[in-house]
Amino acid sequence: MREIILDTETTGMDPAQGDRLVEIGCIEVLNFIPTGRHYHAYINPERDVPAGAVAVHGLTSEFLKDKPIFSQIYTDFLDFVSEAPLVIHNAEFDMKFINAELKRVGHKPIPDKRVTDTLLMARKKFPGSPASLDALCRRFNVDNSGRELHGALLDAQLLAEVYLEMMGGRQHGLGLAQDSPLKSAAGPDSVSVQAEVVRVYRAARAHSLTAEELTAHEAMLADIKDPIWVKR
Repeated sequence: MREIILDTETTGMDPAQGDRLVEIGCIEVLNFIPTGRHYHAYINPERDVPAGAVAVHGLTSEFLKDKPIFSQIYTDFLDFVSEAPLVIHNAEFDMKFINAELKRVGHKPIPDKRVTDTLLMARKKFPGSPASLDALCRRFNVDNSGRELHGALLDAQLLAEVYLEMMGGRQHGLGLAQDSPLKSAAGPDSVSVQAEVVRVYRAARAHSLTAEELTAHEAMLADIKDPIWVKR
């Protein structure tokens, strides 16, 4: 199953108030395992980047001024994502920005049904516990020591590791994906493994007692007070 782990950085909190995307990062996973393919773009927001946003992700107006605008990169982004489900932490935030940008260029929005929100997953799986990406990295021993600032591609990479752990860890599917010499009919690159189970027929064995065994059993019962085996 192909999925896309996605994260964004923005100029602020609300596209309805004029905030824009400044970065998109995507990681491709197959059956919860990163494939090594990714999509990443810095985006000129066509406006200033407030100091508060720079403090979060470090992307200044000066850095972004020569980057492509969204209308120049969105087809590459959509080609990479294709029809795959999206996995996003706090998906409501990222999707309102992505769909606002798509609307701006006259493209239809990405429907909510395509999106899995790992923040909601974490709150359901670990009720009452912190559910931020940093908290989940600590829970699953995912190294986030390089996350001094937020970054869309870095955060997508971390989320890919967290998502794998939330879906059962590296032993998901009993670890047969790549280590087994067995291959399915889907071909040598498939991570699906099927093996035929052969059951050998064996005739029923006789379990009747010998005379010696019956005598020994009667002798044992004689030494037991009120044995349950002779009750009717």
